[in-house]
Amino acid sequence: MATGDGHADVGSTDQTWRRPTAFGSHRLKWAVYIGATLFVLWSLVSLLSGVSLGRVLTGVNNGVLLLEAMVPPNTASENVDRVVGYMGETIAMAFVATFTGVLISVPIAFGAAENIAPRPIYYLNRGIISITRAIDELIIAIIAVKAVGVGPLAGIIAISYLTIGFFSKLFAEDIEDIDMGAKEAIDATGASRFQTLVYAVIPQVAPRFIGLTVYRWDINIRSSTIIGIVGAGGIGTLLLRAFERYEFDFAALILLSIIAVVLAGELFSAYIRRRVQ
Repeated sequence: MATGDGHADVGSTDQTWRRPTAFGSHRLKWAVYIGATLFVLWSLVSLLSGVSLGRVLTGVNNGVLLLEAMVPPNTASENVDRVVGYMGETIAMAFVATFTGVLISVPIAFGAAENIAPRPIYYLNRGIISITRAIDELIIAIIAVKAVGVGPLAGIIAISYLTIGFFSKLFAEDIEDIDMGAKEAIDATGASRFQTLVYAVIPQVAPRFIGLTVYRWDINIRSSTIIGIVGAGGIGTLLLRAFERYEFDFAALILLSIIAVVLAGELFSAYIRRRVQ
């Protein structure tokens, strides 16, 4: 409605725009924000209540002394030979565990894809994925060491187990994202379920499969350097011994070798993923 001076009267219809919220209401949103902030503050106070300034300064001083003891790294020829030998074992563990884990993961991933698997099989394989993702790698490594003894076999078992949960979940989600039109077209020709998988599903997910495999191998390289600390073989075993014997300069050499191998693996996996994509 126009006023006497020619301007529109928008008094009762003037509304301030407010950004939509996923919480249902703005009051609930701010309640969640405030509650989360209070919880974080309470957690910090609870965890840091026993930490004093003297303890922090002592820790900083010990850290400086440790770094001084690690520099320069001990690059004696016998130490380099030991690092190379254990690092070779570490890389071999990662390769074998990746191959084994991916091999087991493929049928689980197809069974966990909701768009192609019958409902009972889907729930069964989703349960397997959840179970394999529920326990940390060091715990699995400890169990494997108790079961088969100290050495790389325990490490292969632990890393393979963790590969199943990671790879199966991501690969199943990729299968669920395929274009179902191609699958329906193959089904319309009277093809069997296996033929449908071969000609409609696998061609769509093959590039992603290769990328995930290389990515998981990159992760397994890092994992295999850690689980040796609990006796599961690899360079981690040598690192633990160096710290136990206060050979900090030798430990520095081991840490540098781990960094070098992880960086090389990262560069290699990035190159392969670019080629595949």
